[in-house]
Amino acid sequence: MTFLRPRRTGLLAAALGAGLLVPVVAAASPAAAAPAPTVSCTSAKAGLAAKLKKDITAALANRKGTVAVGLYDRTTRTTCTLRSTTAYDSASVVKVTVLAALLWDAKKHGRYLTARETSLATAMITKSDNAATSTLWRQLGLTKIKGFLSAAGMTQTKPGADGYWGLTRITVTDEQKLLKLVTAKNTVLSDNSRAYILKLMGQVVSSQRWGTPYGVPSGVSVAVKNGWLQRATYGWRVHSVGAFKGRGHDYMITVLTHGNSTMNYGVATIQGVAKVVHRDLAAS
Repeated sequence: MTFLRPRRTGLLAAALGAGLLVPVVAAASPAAAAPAPTVSCTSAKAGLAAKLKKDITAALANRKGTVAVGLYDRTTRTTCTLRSTTAYDSASVVKVTVLAALLWDAKKHGRYLTARETSLATAMITKSDNAATSTLWRQLGLTKIKGFLSAAGMTQTKPGADGYWGLTRITVTDEQKLLKLVTAKNTVLSDNSRAYILKLMGQVVSSQRWGTPYGVPSGVSVAVKNGWLQRATYGWRVHSVGAFKGRGHDYMITVLTHGNSTMNYGVATIQGVAKVVHRDLAAS
């Protein structure tokens, strides 16, 4: 995929994941309807897999664009996948990976984050601040970012070149791996690091709390990070990753989409999936 570098190199990085790339993209033409998706679900709880498969499939019926879905619930050992290895431009969803890599590297060197790093990380996650992300991406460098991806087993994730972190290629499989690391004890991220990531994802500004949290039952904690980006090919990429815990469940959802005619269309697709997932798990 070719991409014209804008005259001012900061222009693209500033726009990635947060809105229109007006200077460098053409208007996206309406996407053709995707083939009927095939959702695969398994569960230790009788009847749950079949219900989720039916309801997620119905939620995606007649939706245009290409959608990938990942669900994992530890409590009922339930997994659902759709296009789990299809690669998407990450947009701002990659910011969780950037924060995890920063914490992983700090742990390796036996240190805490500095006040400056904490400020940048907070802006990056809670407000989806692009300048803060670019600063931390440059600080880490591709060697450390790739080191974290290797440690995390995120072998399908390909960091964006030339500082274009929003063009990192991601898959549902790897995003779900990351969410599993963030939400359960492991040797890659310390307990303090995991708690810090979940804390920031739980403090995302209200205007960016759409997507996977849609329809979440009361009494269930929410940690979310979304991404959105328009380019000439595949129109709008709109993504949402979330971790949810409470009322007898501990689960994570990833929905990645591209080929959306507008950002709002992509948001509606994600929320249609999220709504039935929350409902079906709450009823199980």
